[in-house]
Amino acid sequence: MPIVRRFLQQRLALLATFFILLVTVSAVLAPLLSPYPPEQTDLMAVLQGPNGAHLLGTDDLGRDVVSRLIYGGRTTLLAALQATLLALVGGVPLGMFAGFAGGVADTILSRIADAFMTFPPLLLAVIIVGLTGPGLENAMLAIGVVFAPRLFRVSRAAVIGIMPETYIKAAQTLGASPVRILVRNVLPNALSPLLVQISLTMATAILAEASLSFLGLGVQPPEASWGSILGRSVPFMTSQPAAVLGSGALIFALVLSFNVLGDGLRDSIGRERR
Repeated sequence: MPIVRRFLQQRLALLATFFILLVTVSAVLAPLLSPYPPEQTDLMAVLQGPNGAHLLGTDDLGRDVVSRLIYGGRTTLLAALQATLLALVGGVPLGMFAGFAGGVADTILSRIADAFMTFPPLLLAVIIVGLTGPGLENAMLAIGVVFAPRLFRVSRAAVIGIMPETYIKAAQTLGASPVRILVRNVLPNALSPLLVQISLTMATAILAEASLSFLGLGVQPPEASWGSILGRSVPFMTSQPAAVLGSGALIFALVLSFNVLGDGLRDSIGRERR
């Protein structure tokens, strides 16, 4: 397939895909790969540096940092996936409907999306979490609400660009229903910008979850995510920097990988039409 062939020619995109798969597999196999239970404490080994028993040392409760990072990757990925799915469900159908229907419906939905986008994303997420209470589920709901207008605008713009095409006019002339036109003709041709935006949304959702958990508004102790590990380790950075560096490096690498993957998808399928 031309799309696959073009994607395989992009080394950076392949490297990013490999890292995302590596983190995903590590998260799925966390019980097998983790050297210690993530919540196991050892008050006799508090804030130890990297050594033979603990490759990245221990935190302020004597918990193994490597184990916490492996399990934290599971929480971070799952949280980003939940937020992205919520944004998809909330934004894409409404965006496609607005672009297809036009008129008053398009104007009303677009103004609502614009109103949400006037707020800084993280501030809006903090407000929603503040109203619903701290916790991973509430944090992901907040992030999903924040990013739904972005997917709304992307899907709406894609539909508006596709509607003047000849094959859409032909389908309408033949009497195809609006739902059939959207599913069979519009959606496959709108996948290119949507896939790129989904990849970027995953990257931004990882950053947002890490920020909320860093502030104590996301995942709650004793459960771990990379953001909560980073936030808990900052006060002890001078005595045990491995936890800060490890969680920060993983967040940076995973966010960068999703951005590079989005660029690779854009270059691979941007010219395709079905």
